[in-house]
Amino acid sequence: MSEQIVIVGFGPVAARLVDELLPAVRSGKVGMTVVGEEAEAAYNRVLVADLGVGRTTAEALALSDAAELAGDGVDIRLGVRVKRVDRARQQVLLSDGGAVHYDRLVFATGSRPVIPNLTGINPDPTHPVLPAGVTALRDLRDAGVLRQAVDGGKRVVVLGGGVLGLETALAAAEEGATVTVVHNGPHPLGRNIDRGGGSVLAASLRRCGVRMAGNARSTGVEHNAPDGGFSALLLDDGSAIDGDLLVLSCGVRPRTELAEGCGLSTGAGILVDHKLRAHHEPHIFAIGDCAEVRCPDPECAPCRYAKGPSGLVGPGWRQAEWLAEYLTLLADGGDSALLPALPAEQPGVIVLKARGMNMAVAGDNSAEPWDEDALAAGAVNGRPRLQVSQWADPEHGRYVKMTTRGGVLEGLVAVGMPRTAAELVGLFERGAELPADRSLLLRLDGPDQLPGTGAADPTGTVCRCAGVSGSSIQGAVEEGCSTVAEVSKATRAGTGCGGCHEDIKGLIEKHFRAVQAA
Repeated sequence: MSEQIVIVGFGPVAARLVDELLPAVRSGKVGMTVVGEEAEAAYNRVLVADLGVGRTTAEALALSDAAELAGDGVDIRLGVRVKRVDRARQQVLLSDGGAVHYDRLVFATGSRPVIPNLTGINPDPTHPVLPAGVTALRDLRDAGVLRQAVDGGKRVVVLGGGVLGLETALAAAEEGATVTVVHNGPHPLGRNIDRGGGSVLAASLRRCGVRMAGNARSTGVEHNAPDGGFSALLLDDGSAIDGDLLVLSCGVRPRTELAEGCGLSTGAGILVDHKLRAHHEPHIFAIGDCAEVRCPDPECAPCRYAKGPSGLVGPGWRQAEWLAEYLTLLADGGDSALLPALPAEQPGVIVLKARGMNMAVAGDNSAEPWDEDALAAGAVNGRPRLQVSQWADPEHGRYVKMTTRGGVLEGLVAVGMPRTAAELVGLFERGAELPADRSLLLRLDGPDQLPGTGAADPTGTVCRCAGVSGSSIQGAVEEGCSTVAEVSKATRAGTGCGGCHEDIKGLIEKHFRAVQAA
C-alpha cells in the first residue's frame, strides 16, 4: 500500500514539493493530497505587485496546473481550509466536513501579512477586516485592487519601507500612479542597510518619482472617500497623507496557528530539526515561511545562533527539494542516514532593480570606517578585525560599501552601481577574497567599460531563488528559448523574486547578437 502524504498549503514552496514528488506518485509509491485555501492553484506570490501594475498576467504567475496534477493522481482540494489536525488518528479535518488520513503530513502554510494596529482597521492578525481602499497585496484579488488604482492614475500610499513595499512603489510610480512611501526611521530598509546607503537609496527613489515620508509613525486611517473607502493615512504628529489606495507592506508573520492547535512546538515558526521534522513528531514536517530550523539538541551550535524563517522563496524551494528526496526514501523503506544533510542556508541578498535604479545589500554592513569598537569586535584568538571600504557619490546616486574580515566580505551595500553590485554579490556568495585594491571593483561601472558587457556571468548563479546558473540559461536559449517566460519554463530561472529577469534578458540578447554577427 502506498504511503499517504498530505500537504497543507499550496503556495510556491508547496508547489515545488509537489513537483518533486510527482515521480513517486506516478509510480504508485506515494499517494498525495494537497489542501489549499485559495481557489487557485499555486502561483508566484512574490510577483503579485507586477500583476497589479499590469506588467504580467495571472497565467504567467501560475506555478501549477490543478487539472494536470489531478491527471497524475494527485488529490487537489482547492478553496478548502484545514480546521484541525488530529495527530492521534493521523487525520486532517477539513472545513467542508471531510477528513484525510496521512502517514506523513507537511505544513507549507507560509506566512500572513502583518496588519498594523491602526484606528479604522480591525487589528485581529488572523482575521483582519481591511476597509475599502486598503490592501496587503498578498493575492490575486489584491492585485486587481492595485491595478484599478494604477490604471486610474490614483494616489497610492505604501506603508512600510521594506523591499516588497519599495518594489511595489517603484512599479506603481513607473506605470503612472502618484506614490508615497511612509516608513519609520530616517531611511528605507532600516534593518538591512547602513545610513549612507539608505540615504542614497532614498534619494534614488525620489528621482524615480516615489515620494518618501521618513521618520513617520502612523496612527490610523480615514474613510472619507465617496464610496466610504480610504482617503488618508494619519500620522502621530497630527498630519495626514492623502491617497486613494493604502498598501500595507509591514512584513509577514509565519502561519503557525494550525500547528499550535495540534500541540506542536513553535517559536517564530514551526520548530523542526535538520530533517525538517517537527519536534518529537516524526510523521509531521514543515517547510518554507512557516518552518524554523532549530533542532531540540541544546548542544547544537548552528541552532544556538539560528534565526527564524528567512521569508525568502529560494530557501523554501531548497527545503522542498530536499524533503521530497527524504520522503521518497522513506516510502521506499530506504536508509535515511544515507541522505546528505539539509544544507545550511547562506545569508540572503536583497536586490532591488527598476528603470534607472539598482541596489544590492547583504550581510552585516552597519560598521563605519572609523568605528573602532565595531571594527575590533570579534577580533580575538588571531581572528582578523573588520575592515570597511566605502565610496559615495550622492549627487549621481552612487554608493558602495564593502565590509570585510580577512579580505572576505561579511557585508555589502551597492546603490546605482549594477556591475559592481553583481561582482560583489558573487564574491559574497562564494566567500571569495576581494582584490587588495578595492577600487578595481568600482571601475566595473566606469566609463571605460564597453556597452553591453553587463550581461550576467555565464559561469555564476543568475537566479539565486532557483539556483540556476548562466550556463543553464544559455543552454536553454541555444535550444530555442527566446523570451524570459520560455527560459523560466525550461529552467525555473526567474520564477522567484523576479530580480534576475534583466540578467536573463541580457543573456538572451547576447546570444542573438552573436548569431546575427556570425
